[in-house]
Amino acid sequence: MDGGGLRLNMNALDYVLLALYFVTVLGVGFAARRAIRTSVDFFLSGRSLPAWVTGLAFVSANLGALEIIGMAANGAQYGVMTVHYYWIGAVPAMVFLGIVMMPFYYGSKVRSVPEYLRLRFNRPTHLLNAISFAVAQVLIAGVNLYALALVMQALLGWPLWVAIIVGAAIVLVYITIGGLSGAIYNEVLQFFVILAGLIPVTVIGLVKVGGVSGLMDAVRDSRLGEAGLHAWQDTGSTANPLGAHWLGIVFGLGFVLSFGYWTTNFAEVQRALSAKNMSAARRTPIIAAYPKLLIPAVTVIPGLIALVTVKGLGAPSGDLQYNNAIPLLMRDLLPNGVLGVAVTGLIASFMAGMAANVSGFNTVFTYDIWQAYVRRDRPDAYYLRIGRYATIAAVVIGIGTAFIAAGFSNIMNYIQALFSVFNAPLFGTFIIGMFWKRMSALAGFWSLLSGTVVAVGTYLLYKGGVIHFNSDLEESFWGAGLAFATVAVVAAILTPLTAPKRDEDLRGLVYGMGGIDVKGDVLAGDAAWYRSPLLLGVIALVLAVVLYIPVF
Repeated sequence: MDGGGLRLNMNALDYVLLALYFVTVLGVGFAARRAIRTSVDFFLSGRSLPAWVTGLAFVSANLGALEIIGMAANGAQYGVMTVHYYWIGAVPAMVFLGIVMMPFYYGSKVRSVPEYLRLRFNRPTHLLNAISFAVAQVLIAGVNLYALALVMQALLGWPLWVAIIVGAAIVLVYITIGGLSGAIYNEVLQFFVILAGLIPVTVIGLVKVGGVSGLMDAVRDSRLGEAGLHAWQDTGSTANPLGAHWLGIVFGLGFVLSFGYWTTNFAEVQRALSAKNMSAARRTPIIAAYPKLLIPAVTVIPGLIALVTVKGLGAPSGDLQYNNAIPLLMRDLLPNGVLGVAVTGLIASFMAGMAANVSGFNTVFTYDIWQAYVRRDRPDAYYLRIGRYATIAAVVIGIGTAFIAAGFSNIMNYIQALFSVFNAPLFGTFIIGMFWKRMSALAGFWSLLSGTVVAVGTYLLYKGGVIHFNSDLEESFWGAGLAFATVAVVAAILTPLTAPKRDEDLRGLVYGMGGIDVKGDVLAGDAAWYRSPLLLGVIALVLAVVLYIPVF
């Protein structure tokens, strides 16, 4: 099969399915509106949702463009090594968030991640994180919006700017009206729609290449060769498809990047904060880890199928870029009807990703910037209104940042660069502050600032050709690692020179200080063994190890 343009032959049935989906999404937004009385209802669903809903939303919020398009692109480019992003680069951090960190977030009743930093350190640290988080969210919302527009342009022939505006408008409506509940219930729906779209691509693709064994033979004959089928082989050096040493995979990706993303990214944590009680909040990321273990089956495998069936895949520009692996397979493999579901699934995934960014942005902007520094002590209805304005602003700015994302050939590399700049320094500041009670407020601020500066500096020096890395991804592993190390060093130097916070100010915020009640709001049934966060978490970790065995 050749490039031949990406236009899909959508027929009336396919368009009906797509339209039905849009109507349902808007309907869910309007239905959620009935439950919104206060700002906590709008921003945190009134802390009332069950664990299975928040768990699926947690996974779905992450199944954005990055995940579907980006991981399939990586599957085609780097082969099986892409599974590191799931089994070592996501699951351990999700389990850690549920077991260790959720009690601090949910128990201290903070409404956002920056608010935790205000209580643990001081207002400057709070403001710095609130602003950097807000900037990161609109940049990443732009990536999701760009990917959404790319698909609409390629598949439906719409001009890019029309597609960007239409996609933005729909997300805008259901979040402005339905708040976080509108976003979360839509994410649960989107989770199933996304799978319904991707499973046929995987199954039909596998049948076409002669099953798993046929796929493995074809990959051996491709430019990746035998190395494309192994996750850990040759990681003692950088002579592997990813160009990464096992130290970089374990420390850079498995520890700093992934813990930084899953444990401090408010767009994810917000899903767990909306759970109905502590047990449900702790189970949220752990329930999400189970689907996460299996998602490579519908992202990495299609990437490999695209590698062996689409001739010329991997062009620097045009229709045959790696980013187009999934859309190209849809064009080549799917019959009408199924095609409609698949396109709907893709569009659903970008909307879920963008909705997560926008609902994270409006909460942090309203509570952590506007209410904390601009207009204090106004009635609740005022902040609810500001939240709706912030939503509109986020979407409008997102339309602008979508055009920045258009400048990158592999959007995954762009996102990883953003993560190494925004998340790694934050995670360092967080984890040290959460486990070392002596760390002072001033040390918190300067650690966060210096870590961010080092991450930005590493990226700019690499782009300017001053320092050399084997790949953009290797740069993001190192940038994240250096940022984390900087935070630790600055904290260690400044803390002894500055005054600590009083013990009573740290209760419920720092490990081992007491003040956290894990059992206080237990509901009937939470005590059942299969609802134990610890047990569920351990099983997820064991499964991650077991899954590595066949592809070692």
